[in-house]
Amino acid sequence: MTALEVVDAYLASRRALGARLNSAGKMLRQFVRETGNAPLSEVTPEMVAGFLRGRGALSATWTAKRGALAGLYRFAVARSYASASPLPEHPPKLPPPLTPYVYSTGELQRLLNATSDLHARHSRLQAATYRTLLMLLYGTGLRISEALGLRIGDIDLVQRVITVRDTKFYKTRLVPVGPRLGQELAAHLGRRGTLALPLGPDSAFLCSRTGHRLTYQHVSKLFKRVRHAAGIGRPPGELRPPRLHDLRHTAAVHRVLAWYRAGQDVQRLLPQLATYLGHVDIRSTQRYLQMTPELLQEASRRFATYAQQEVAYE
Repeated sequence: MTALEVVDAYLASRRALGARLNSAGKMLRQFVRETGNAPLSEVTPEMVAGFLRGRGALSATWTAKRGALAGLYRFAVARSYASASPLPEHPPKLPPPLTPYVYSTGELQRLLNATSDLHARHSRLQAATYRTLLMLLYGTGLRISEALGLRIGDIDLVQRVITVRDTKFYKTRLVPVGPRLGQELAAHLGRRGTLALPLGPDSAFLCSRTGHRLTYQHVSKLFKRVRHAAGIGRPPGELRPPRLHDLRHTAAVHRVLAWYRAGQDVQRLLPQLATYLGHVDIRSTQRYLQMTPELLQEASRRFATYAQQEVAYE
């Protein structure tokens, strides 16, 4: 069998068990192209190493590629399509993971204002649609893929609830939205009604001028323009500038900060935040929260109040 045939058989077998493997599938087909679709038994460790390294700077993509290939070769070896796995046993020293960036309220406003720079004659709703995307990501903490996957029928303006379907962990959840975001979503639906509806109520909520779903690559490319126009650059000591995905981090941190300032029991509320964000358990949410000076200040203030109460009781 050719490498492509093995990849197709592997993906079909995994997807039959409920796995999606969308990203892994793209990586494996890229691997096939770069190795010339040679039989897996003829793929050398050097060819694998070249694919894993890629053309750019070494990044966490190396690990993702290796994970995809590991699954493929387990499948291939078990079925005698390959005699052994040519994957390296030890990973190279990878750069440290990106530090989540928490946008200030001022930076958020600048990002929203900067969407006006996306005005395009060929796509008159591009700027307004992107503004809605930013407000949606910050106002709900959705993953980018979840926001882009929303359909018109998923937006309930009466109950002010969004239905997020088939999330990262194959679950569906309901996400309530506040009044201001509800108004923005209503305004966007009004604008959206002037564009094509290829699938009726199942058409994409956030779409291009043709009515089709926006791609991750497209919105990420536009964010670079928005971030530059907003004057938000690379923080000191960091290798890269803040990302669009950091709006999710920001939403979580700002919610916890608001709870602290309101005197709420944050530890009791964290499980609710985990559910809201679509995390499997509270540990994911706790790792997700990035300590900021504001959070540290509120946590210190809370501890000082607790300490004074303890002294008073002695």
